[in-house]
Amino acid sequence: MSEDRYLVSGLIRGLDVLQAFTPERPELSLSEIAGILGISRSAAFRPVYTLASLGFLLQDRNSQRYSLGPAVLRLGYGYLATRELVEIALPVLETLRDQSGWSAHLGVRDGRAVLYMLRVPALSGLDSIVHVGSRLPASATTMGRVLLAGLRESEVISLYRDEDFSRAPGRSPRSQAALLAQWNGDLGAKAIVQVGEFEAGMASIAAPVRDMTGDVAAAVNLTRTFSERPGPDQLSGIEAQVTEAAARLSGLLGWQEAKRQM
Repeated sequence: MSEDRYLVSGLIRGLDVLQAFTPERPELSLSEIAGILGISRSAAFRPVYTLASLGFLLQDRNSQRYSLGPAVLRLGYGYLATRELVEIALPVLETLRDQSGWSAHLGVRDGRAVLYMLRVPALSGLDSIVHVGSRLPASATTMGRVLLAGLRESEVISLYRDEDFSRAPGRSPRSQAALLAQWNGDLGAKAIVQVGEFEAGMASIAAPVRDMTGDVAAAVNLTRTFSERPGPDQLSGIEAQVTEAAARLSGLLGWQEAKRQM
């Protein structure tokens, strides 16, 4: 084991226990786990007991053998679900980009930031200022506002409880009261439109993507730089394209209401 003082030895041992199970070894006794890890049976007992208590291991009361529990599936669900979402969203965003001529993006909330998971740049290559993996303030961006609107008021308050807003960009909220006012105005909106509010010369329109339960799972948006402010008719047309794409993606994720509207 590494001598790095920041590593948590108990956590490492617990992960080693989980990795002891393989398709060839789906069930193991405590003694077998200890043997695979090269430790004593008593040293293996505590991590095994802890993992079983938390649902990561299941113990057969008759044989006293262990197998992986359902909690292990929850560990990988977020990662797998995100990969699936990106794969499903790519053709939808490519079509959206081709129809609009704007850059298209998919994002999810990561704390107080929106994490960009997918980027389909405009063919001109001049309209996208972010890349996959970029994080921008949720309260200041269209996708972030869409994602925050999917939270309850208490969740928003808790999320921003210690935020001082001193570095809030553009024309984004400068206090929690202003943030809650913006959140309240965003509730139920089919799309969020910003023109020059986050960055001068940049227009952005986002809409929510819902999962099969109706919760906001992600957001899609279109962005474009401009020298002359887009007119209401152009923005209205782009907004319709974004909301239609978001509804289509929501339907692919199993949101029945989206399917009925399409």
